Amino acid sequence: MRKRTVYPILPWLTLLLGLPAMLTAQPLFDVHLHYNAREAEHLSTEAIIAILDQHRVKRAVVIGQPAELANKLYRQAPDRIVPFLGVYRDLRDKMAWPLDETLPARVATALEQGHWRGIGELHIFAHHRNRPVFHQLLKLAAQHELVVMIHGDAAVIDTIYQVSPDLKVIWAHAGAYPYPSLLNDYLTRYPSLYIDLSMRDARIAPGGQLQEDWYDLIMKHPERILLGMDTFSLTRWQGYGELVAITRQWLAQLPEDIASKLALSNAQGLFDHQGN
Repeated sequence: MRKRTVYPILPWLTLLLGLPAMLTAQPLFDVHLHYNAREAEHLSTEAIIAILDQHRVKRAVVIGQPAELANKLYRQAPDRIVPFLGVYRDLRDKMAWPLDETLPARVATALEQGHWRGIGELHIFAHHRNRPVFHQLLKLAAQHELVVMIHGDAAVIDTIYQVSPDLKVIWAHAGAYPYPSLLNDYLTRYPSLYIDLSMRDARIAPGGQLQEDWYDLIMKHPERILLGMDTFSLTRWQGYGELVAITRQWLAQLPEDIASKLALSNAQGLFDHQGN
């Protein structure tokens, strides 16, 4: 294991009162936000942008359900919002979409009608990895030079790179089995694979202290790791500031140049170099 500076754990009271300026100063690119109909009833597009402003989130990937909500946010702040095409019409689609043979045609049509930068988040696991619908979506993403966000297991990632070897993929939540040794293997194996660390703070930094194995993983792959808060519910939007503060707490325990990559420049590089 590599030696590193151990920073003192900030008390939880600090999170409630607001982190010191040196920690809150780091601008972020949040690659995993949801803006769904249930949340839109309570939070306007202006309110969402205000939340991002308040917490120094410079840019954000947004997935909508219905999909048009992501485009609506994009029109509100086109230099800030990176809209992903969400393919779910309702909660039933979350697990049933690989069986929907009408989906590829609907996605192909939608890709011609919005300023989409990616497809996803796609929930899919090993037993559906060889479904034709899934393979057709991967080919559409490759054709349009889009990023795909996958919520799934390692077998799905292997299948993706068999079908589309050069596809850029964000593996949401650092995968279904977020073990640094497994992630190191996959990041080494697939050069166009990225991981987002949303929903994994308790593993990465229990009690606020960045764990040695996660530190080592980050140092080995500093340009392939992204940050996200996963606002899948109104409660998470309402608590967005605390989520950001917890992430910034362990982010500050990395060398400054590495922290900047995770916070902002990795995602900027991923999306700013897209061909579409």
